[in-house]
Amino acid sequence: MSELGTTAANFKAIKEVCLQYLIRREHSQLELLQKVSAKGFIKQDIQIVLDELAEQGLQSDARFAESYARHRVHRGIGPLRIKAELQQRGAGDYHFDMAVEDIAGSWQALLEQVYSKKYDITALPDAKEQLKRSRFLQQRGFSADMIRRLFTELSSLA
Repeated sequence: MSELGTTAANFKAIKEVCLQYLIRREHSQLELLQKVSAKGFIKQDIQIVLDELAEQGLQSDARFAESYARHRVHRGIGPLRIKAELQQRGAGDYHFDMAVEDIAGSWQALLEQVYSKKYDITALPDAKEQLKRSRFLQQRGFSADMIRRLFTELSSLA
């Protein structure tokens, strides 16, 4: 599709495309801008429509961030990775700790859930295995400090 001209009909078409995406799930403004511009619309026109949708409360980066974070917390993803993923999607400036508080209680509690789901918490790993497990947890988005606390707690239980 070629670049479409700026008309009232064009703004209506952009709004319809945006709403079709928003009906399926929450989207950040950046995601919508990328998806709708791929359909051949002019980015400046899309931004005008996105600003209008945000004013009307139909699109919200904060709501997107919260929804996205909840989904990722349910999958056992940690705060560092969620923050990075939100930044890639244009919503990295929003607070999302409520998602983990509602689901797991705290980031440390989520870390413990992820760990105990994959590993036996009663058996203390040797140094090599502990490094392997640490890498797994870091890939999931948990900080080295959180992981160190987890292993300290596990060693005190043994």
